[in-house]
Amino acid sequence: MFWYNRWTQVIDTSDQYLHRWYKGGMTNIAYNCLDRHVLAGEGERVCFYEDSVYTGTQRAWTYAEVLEQSGKLATVLKEEFGIGIGDRVIIYMPMIIESAFAMLACARLGATHSVVFGGFSAKELANRIDDCLPKLIITSSCGIEPSKVIKYSPIVEEALSLCTKLPDATSLPRLVKQRRERDDLADEGLDPANYRDYDTLIAATETVAECVPVPSENPLYILYTSGTTGAPKGIVRDTGGTTVALNFCMRSVFNVNKGSVHFAGSDIGWVVGHSFIVYGPLLRCSSCVFFEGKPIVPNPGVIWDRVQKYKVTSLYMAPTGVRVIKKEDYDGEWVKKYDVSSIDGYLLVGERCDPDTILWINRHFPHVKINDTWWQ
Repeated sequence: MFWYNRWTQVIDTSDQYLHRWYKGGMTNIAYNCLDRHVLAGEGERVCFYEDSVYTGTQRAWTYAEVLEQSGKLATVLKEEFGIGIGDRVIIYMPMIIESAFAMLACARLGATHSVVFGGFSAKELANRIDDCLPKLIITSSCGIEPSKVIKYSPIVEEALSLCTKLPDATSLPRLVKQRRERDDLADEGLDPANYRDYDTLIAATETVAECVPVPSENPLYILYTSGTTGAPKGIVRDTGGTTVALNFCMRSVFNVNKGSVHFAGSDIGWVVGHSFIVYGPLLRCSSCVFFEGKPIVPNPGVIWDRVQKYKVTSLYMAPTGVRVIKKEDYDGEWVKKYDVSSIDGYLLVGERCDPDTILWINRHFPHVKINDTWWQ
């Protein structure tokens, strides 16, 4: 990875309760994910395969295109909203490619993002806004479930009305990406004084913001626990330690490298989405499937169809997801319909995988290495 200034100490343990990684180092994770690959001649390599079951969207985004889009968004954040190092930005979006651009744009500026899962209620969103005190919220017109469209602006408005710690919360600036893949997805009539339009601002921007060198311990993101055992707790991940750890993990645990195609069946609202959909695969200059959908919608072959289409080499799923597919296709009839020979590693996360599910994978994918990480 690239350091503007190399660290002088790997780990500083002078504070027994708060160890700091790569003391003295200056880096930027967005530079390591995008700029260094483009400068090395990899700009035309596919970065993301954007794929939505619900809208039919399928598009390959190259590293050069993702750099341009996230860099322009960084310019918008800086010039229109005054976002810079030390600021927090809430990202409340579904699994659309612009959510990845938003994460990378914040990182580019040294700002700290806090992604809130799009399925969370107004109360849950308000809790997180009140805790991290953001300067901006980036959202979308809606999220999509198999049987319904969920408008986001009513949730955002209710959440801001519930905030008690953010001063003048109802005046918090909002940047909204209008979804137009289908006629029923845009949220027309939003007050432009409160909701600035994402596409309009990007179209008016030509400048790709430069990456801001940040200290290794600069907070990259805040991600909150679910709150099932009390108030949600914000977990802070620093920049240098996270970059090094993900680069090592993708290479040495997942065997994901340049030329690999990684598919993590998760959402950016969870840590798996942060680590293994956005930052991890890009650090390795691999390609990543950015998937909006469910593992059995419209049928239990939807994942294997994408494996065949994108020649996925590394598949990363929770045992719960595998069990959902197994229940609908225990004999693997849907697996047999597709060429899944590209898969080298089948990675399991989040819990210990039960033996029957391990045996199901081994029976239908006898050629793959099964890596049950237990989320360790």
